[in-house]
Amino acid sequence: MASNNTFGERVIKYFNSLNKSRKLPGGVKIINPYNSQKVKSIVREFFCKFYNDNNDRLFVIGINPGRFGGGLTGISFTDPVALRERCKIENDLGTRKELSSKFVYRIIERFGGVEKFFSKAFLTALYPLAIIKDGKNYNYYDGKSLSILLREEIIKSFSKQIGLGSRRDKAVILGKRNAEFFMSMNKEHKFFDNVIVLDHPRYIMQYKLRKIDSYIADYLDVLV
Repeated sequence: MASNNTFGERVIKYFNSLNKSRKLPGGVKIINPYNSQKVKSIVREFFCKFYNDNNDRLFVIGINPGRFGGGLTGISFTDPVALRERCKIENDLGTRKELSSKFVYRIIERFGGVEKFFSKAFLTALYPLAIIKDGKNYNYYDGKSLSILLREEIIKSFSKQIGLGSRRDKAVILGKRNAEFFMSMNKEHKFFDNVIVLDHPRYIMQYKLRKIDSYIADYLDVLV
């Protein structure tokens, strides 16, 4: 069991403290998986298993969790299948795979496996809760009014994430539009000295599958 001073325990406390936003415009809804006792149990097992130390991690920052990945399991870029087969954490959250999770766990395998990867990196999201509209995944920046409304909340929430134990020399941000939003925040708040932008896993899996080996190489180059 992790102690209160570990990276893992700080992450667990952070996720358990998350609350839904205020009412959002245009039929947009928030999913907070951490309200579920089942997810809370998974999160505790995962972070006590892989983050039971006090080492700083390289932050790899997504947009907001997808409803079939982190929005379901509570672990960023991790669908129930990856959680079960790669992380060896049993769950009854189904057998549906998520595109982003499939790509990320290919990276993790090439990096040297889950123990090695998670000892170095922390997969997370700029906005920590899943967002849906009309029953489908929605990004915090998809509506201008939404991104404006959430900006201060994102800054406050991400500032807390930094305090979990991030490397400050560099971070990896996934997705060009995500990066555009984040860069202004980083300039103002000086979260990281250097921010490396990579194409988002979902974009790669949907539109660039033929070049996947090249994208994998790009990821591996910056994860050292």
